[in-house]
Amino acid sequence: METTTQLYLVRHAHSDYTPDELRRPLSVRGYADAVRVTEVLKGERIDYVYSSPYRRALQTVEGIAEYIGKEILIEENFKERTLSAHPLEDFQAAIAKVWSDEDFSWEGGESNRLAQHRGITVTKELLKRHPGQKVAVGTHGNLMALIMNYYHKDYSFDFWKRLDMPDIYKLTFSGEDLINIRKTQ
Repeated sequence: METTTQLYLVRHAHSDYTPDELRRPLSVRGYADAVRVTEVLKGERIDYVYSSPYRRALQTVEGIAEYIGKEILIEENFKERTLSAHPLEDFQAAIAKVWSDEDFSWEGGESNRLAQHRGITVTKELLKRHPGQKVAVGTHGNLMALIMNYYHKDYSFDFWKRLDMPDIYKLTFSGEDLINIRKTQ
């Protein structure tokens, strides 16, 4: 029988909006919630920690990396989907549009199909790299929902709208086959 691999997709904790996607830090509330993420993941016996290069994602999982005594491995492809090259007037309408048509993208942005392909490619790489292990991944809500949507269409735009900051979902795999998704907290 093949061993199972667990990926813990961790949506980053709350951050105060700034236009600097890469360096936007956690808010005061976000820091407090990141401590809770660490406590939850301590009980899961995590083997490795990966993260998007975005500061808020890194800060959300740095506690568990320190706890297990391992460096956070930066994975560019777990960064948030690029919605547009320029600020959009109505974020909610803009995000609804890309979810309603998986091939649509705003100028300079990624379509759902492209962002999902990027997320799934890196997810499958982790499954090959860490069979039978438990891996925490600091990432972002839209990309997380797109990865989960690849495996089950119930993880849709409505699911994304209900995600918390932070949020943790445990995906259990046998090889590359998803066998279970469970909210962890």
